[in-house]
Amino acid sequence: MAQQTVDVSALINAGQTSGFIKKLVLITFLLVVADGFDISAVGVAIPGIYKSFGITDPNTGALMITASLFGILVGSPLFGLIGDRFGRKAAIISSCFLFGVFTWVTVFAGSAAHVIALRFVAGLGIGGLLPNVTALISELAPARYRAAVIILAFTGVAFGGGLPGLAGAALVPQYGWPVIFHIGGVFPIAVSILCIWVLPESVKFLVQKNKGGEAVYDALSKMGVAEGLNAGMNFVIADEPKTQGWAIGELFRGRLAVITPLLWLLFVANLMGYYFLLGWTPTVLLKAANIDQTTANLALLSLQMGGVAAGLLLFWFRLMERHGILPVVFFFALAVPVVAGIGYAASTQSIGLLFALQFLAGICCLGIQFSINAVSGMIYPTAVRSSGSGSALGVGRIGSIIGPLVGGALLARQLPIDQLYGYAALPFAAGCVITIILMRFYKKPALA
Repeated sequence: MAQQTVDVSALINAGQTSGFIKKLVLITFLLVVADGFDISAVGVAIPGIYKSFGITDPNTGALMITASLFGILVGSPLFGLIGDRFGRKAAIISSCFLFGVFTWVTVFAGSAAHVIALRFVAGLGIGGLLPNVTALISELAPARYRAAVIILAFTGVAFGGGLPGLAGAALVPQYGWPVIFHIGGVFPIAVSILCIWVLPESVKFLVQKNKGGEAVYDALSKMGVAEGLNAGMNFVIADEPKTQGWAIGELFRGRLAVITPLLWLLFVANLMGYYFLLGWTPTVLLKAANIDQTTANLALLSLQMGGVAAGLLLFWFRLMERHGILPVVFFFALAVPVVAGIGYAASTQSIGLLFALQFLAGICCLGIQFSINAVSGMIYPTAVRSSGSGSALGVGRIGSIIGPLVGGALLARQLPIDQLYGYAALPFAAGCVITIILMRFYKKPALA
């Protein structure tokens, strides 16, 4: 009797896996919250670190912030390769545990140089988590709401990014700056240990790597789609050839030869603009616009809350599934007048308008980021999905580094604040053009 062949993609897409997906979203959301917290943690702790170590040079703080960004730049593609070679689960647990440990160890740093070194190593793990979470969800969620599930999990970035500020206001006055790194270290360590038992492995990865029918059958059983199957069947991924090793060339094969570099440029453009807003808005508002500290902090919080709203908007209306990459064009186009308008609101000290525009900027910036994260998880085959997502996130970090540097150079020229934000809108204008070009090559993922 011939061995029966079973397409696992068809099983996942046809199955009613809502209970399983809810558990997957919950655990990945916790992972992404930990990631978002640790990205923002050092910015909240810097004033206390300055005081503890007697630091007066502002460039030292810039190095503390950019050290983790450089780590992310390296860690995203590195752990993407690890995820494609050894599994999404192994890469997620190891990257989360890595940045948890090195964030926690920062509590015991004896100098600014120690903090900078520890932040770089923590950045390796921070960068490695997201591409593998993207790949795992892409390979376990049915195609009819795959992008929505990725985006919902990734709202944890904005949610986690806002927590250090709240923790700083509530706890730092009493316990000092180390409390930020206690939280930022212990939480991801605990989540990574929990993942050993509750995080599933990608069924498609198991098939791609020939892990055996028993492993694939057990994974499908946990998803609730194994009825009528047995471990002796031949499990395949239809229309997706098996590739052994690290087949990086797949990122540039066929239409991906155009899509991959264009996607990288989108990551660079958006993160360049977003990190300008994230890194310099409080300073600009405090100094150039003469706005008080509390208002400046609330304006930054509005940016993050806009990101949460963007994630919920994309999830609820399933915009990516219904319209492909078109929402990205909309967000980029809207970001241009919104970001430029922040300068006008700040220069005229129109506080209500400032908060509204910051909120809209968060919707645009993080709406773009959530959407292109989903795209990076859906366009690549299983063999290089983590590498594809990781390379985009890694290259994108070039923008997150350039944005604050360009912002600092513009601030040094003492430009009028409305002109400053006019320049900050330019990356979004470029992103809009790039996305329109990408639409010619990108096809809305088929529900198969």
